[in-house]
Amino acid sequence: MNRKLFEVVNLIGTYECKIDAKGRLMVPAAIKKQLVPILQDGFVLKRSVFNPCLELYPMKQWDKVMAKIGTLNRFVKQNNDFIRKFNAGVKQVEVDTNGRLLIPKDLVRIAGIEKEIVITSAIDIIEIWDKNQYENTIDTPADDFAKLAEEVMGNTNSNRNELP
Repeated sequence: MNRKLFEVVNLIGTYECKIDAKGRLMVPAAIKKQLVPILQDGFVLKRSVFNPCLELYPMKQWDKVMAKIGTLNRFVKQNNDFIRKFNAGVKQVEVDTNGRLLIPKDLVRIAGIEKEIVITSAIDIIEIWDKNQYENTIDTPADDFAKLAEEVMGNTNSNRNELP
């Protein structure tokens, strides 16, 4: 398979924005600058599996996810149900020449997006949140986050003792 197809995009930043009545948001300049090399490829927008937000996949990242999902045996009911639910509401979207992204109304409703939103990087995708929901999600006590960090990044999930 083409190695370039699976290059990782490392996006950085969290930004507050507003969405207009038509569901358009102006992509913050700092994120747009990071996306310049992949803008022409387009994006896929979908609901998150775990959170009340939307996920914006650069097309190459989406292709990588679809390649993995494509290996599932569709004659296993659990796999078929997962594929259907994972792809529910998926839309192909573009950033227009004015730097705006149109979020379809059904996805605005599903994510509970009001007027103020937060766009945040999640390594190789962008999450789009209603501002209040985002703040509620990240507003965890320091002790809880420290425990989560230890469980996820600590030695329990890896043979390495340090980050690269």
